[in-house]
Amino acid sequence: MERSNNITVFIFLGLSPNKNIEILCFALFLFFYIAILTGNLLIMISITCTQLIDQPMYFFLNYLSLSDLLYTSTVTPRLMADLLADRKTISYNNCMIQLFTTHLFGGIEIFILTGMAYDRYVAICKPLHYATIMNKQRCNTIIIACCTGGFIHSGSQFLLTIFLPFCGPNEIDHYFCDVNPLLKLACSDTHIIGLLVIANSGLVALVTFVVLMLSYFFILYTIRTYSAESRSKALSTCSSHVTVVVLFFAPVLFIYMRPATTFPEDKIFALFYTIIAPMFNPLIYTLRNMEMKNAMRKVWCHQIPPKQKLNFNYFCSWCHDSIRPHL
Repeated sequence: MERSNNITVFIFLGLSPNKNIEILCFALFLFFYIAILTGNLLIMISITCTQLIDQPMYFFLNYLSLSDLLYTSTVTPRLMADLLADRKTISYNNCMIQLFTTHLFGGIEIFILTGMAYDRYVAICKPLHYATIMNKQRCNTIIIACCTGGFIHSGSQFLLTIFLPFCGPNEIDHYFCDVNPLLKLACSDTHIIGLLVIANSGLVALVTFVVLMLSYFFILYTIRTYSAESRSKALSTCSSHVTVVVLFFAPVLFIYMRPATTFPEDKIFALFYTIIAPMFNPLIYTLRNMEMKNAMRKVWCHQIPPKQKLNFNYFCSWCHDSIRPHL
């Protein structure tokens, strides 16, 4: 299939035409990006350098931090550079690369969140079989499936876009290359492609969101008979996790579960799943977790004796009362 394309460079319209606002946004996003880098690197090093890497929850958390880091790095550095630039340009090839990598790492992150939800469900609802079900081989298989799913999703988005003809305006009303803003610029009928985008990105996000919510529902239903202290810990942690899930998925569903149209508000909503949610993930998944805090102290402050062994099944502070060692 031949593609008629007179466009070699795209121009981002950015977040705001006001330069003062863009400078303020640069300072804010620089702080956010440093927080994302620092938080996720701390988590990855602390898990990899301790026995936490052998526990399924932290095994998945390690990969979630890596995908967070790669995902936001496909967008944030260029966004910050463009905020200081007078002309925000990107070549056609780099635009396609950014589209592919953004959906690749974003898709992997979504699927890893689903894997983590399954891990929590098994730990709380089937504690006696947890060690058998969530063995090392199963965890590796889940990660491979997450990467494969992310690649298939990203490849589909890429193929839907790469053959579009661009022969007219080249101004993208966004701060990064995404499918819907590019469909708006294509000089051909994109109705069918728009429906395929909904079937791909929209349904992937919707199904994943429903699975995540169901996992929390079953967890909360299971702990209804636990002690008041255990229920309080579970509710506290689940509320934090649900907050991050909603911050990530609500704007994703708003953008991808509708016909291929663009609104000025899309850029604001996109900030939530490209920058804000990845910034909160390290805090949410470690702030209330004593084992994670201890691992960080062990690696960075040497406050825990090196030979202290961490229990395999005590992987989350709010399910200590329900899981007993079976190894």
